[in-house]
Amino acid sequence: MLYGAMKLSVGGSLKLAFRPWVEGLENIPADGPAILASNHLSFSDSFFLPAVLDRKVTFVAKAEYFTSPGVKGKLTAAFFKGVGQLPVDRSGARGAAEAAIRSAAQVLDRGELFGIYPEGTRSPDGRLYRGKPGGLARIALATGAPVVPVAMIDTEKIQPPGKVVPKLMRPGIRIGAPLDFSRYHGMDGDRFIQRSLTDEVMYEIMKLSGQEYVDMYATAAKRQIAEAAKKRAEEEKAAAREAEKAGRADISPV
Repeated sequence: MLYGAMKLSVGGSLKLAFRPWVEGLENIPADGPAILASNHLSFSDSFFLPAVLDRKVTFVAKAEYFTSPGVKGKLTAAFFKGVGQLPVDRSGARGAAEAAIRSAAQVLDRGELFGIYPEGTRSPDGRLYRGKPGGLARIALATGAPVVPVAMIDTEKIQPPGKVVPKLMRPGIRIGAPLDFSRYHGMDGDRFIQRSLTDEVMYEIMKLSGQEYVDMYATAAKRQIAEAAKKRAEEEKAAAREAEKAGRADISPV
């Protein structure tokens, strides 16, 4: 009931304001379980995709969104529950992964759609990064649900980091044909199979999105970007100090 109301209000508003275009809606199964594996460009991805689908799709979100205190915290929790998000405690990497897998299995066992971002985090620069096999592959192999590759297009341009007011523009969504991994039945504990499955899905997402592929994890790329920014800031401070010293020397009395 709450999901339907939120879909009408939030989803309807998004569709009216941004008019997202969609290709491949026929690839979403009319019924039964399926995993929607998407690239991740923006916080809004989890809202635009459900907005264009007739069926409910469930994602996982960090538990802090559901446990923050005060009126704002309660409103935030109600909103995320309403748009089909499930809380997952990310305090420990292994515990978070296991919790996400259990949540996904429950959703798929009910014959519903489960959404996941194989990259594990948003792309720091709009490129497509290596998928993490511990989530997507384990869920697909454990449940036997088909994997539907999804590409979000230009959602990162709507509200770039640091921008408060979103830009009104048309994002896109391309949905590929479902991928059947039944050939790997009973091999869900094999890490090589997990890697192969994940790479196959990422290749399909790359074809749909047209993104440049980077064979490294997005989390590692974010660390590199942060370290490079820190180094530049330190170099700029050092250069400023040297310039200040040189300036004082120029005006020193003879």
